[in-house]
Amino acid sequence: MKNILLITFLAFTVLTVQAQKKSGDKSEAQKVYGIDSTKVTTLDKTIKTLYNVISGEKGEKRNWGQFKLLFYKDAKLIPSGKNKKGVHMARFITPDDYIKSSGKWLVDNGFFEKEIHRKVQKFGNIAQVFSTYEAFYSESDEQPFMRGINSIQLMNDGNRWWIINIYWTQETEDNPIPDKYLPKQ
Repeated sequence: MKNILLITFLAFTVLTVQAQKKSGDKSEAQKVYGIDSTKVTTLDKTIKTLYNVISGEKGEKRNWGQFKLLFYKDAKLIPSGKNKKGVHMARFITPDDYIKSSGKWLVDNGFFEKEIHRKVQKFGNIAQVFSTYEAFYSESDEQPFMRGINSIQLMNDGNRWWIINIYWTQETEDNPIPDKYLPKQ
């Protein structure tokens, strides 16, 4: 099953690139396949696309094709936090696992994750981004129901940025976000 999903994703990506080359119009590939490869050409666009693609009002479908296009082969999403016994844990999931486990919830409840601060470290073609976020059920909400930090590792292959991993944890009462990862007042 995993191999079938990988082959499908690769075929999807190849078809998108071919459609772009044939038409010379990136918007045509976006219309046909629902994704836009221009949204991963810079580190900033890649991070913004990550937040935009998972965000939406209650009942609003997400563009999971665009979501998958962000990730390099074998990339992981790694939520972390304390379990019920108070032990710190991490769970390793694929982009497809994330869609299966969270996709319905995002649509059923509404979810907007907004970046409020970013620290970037780059060396050659790799980057480490600490991206502080706030989460809301609706874009009109004034107070977030959750905050945290996404630690995002990326690689540039010479043409675009790929997300290698996203490792995150939520802010808690005993683990507040340090001032250095918050916007300056």
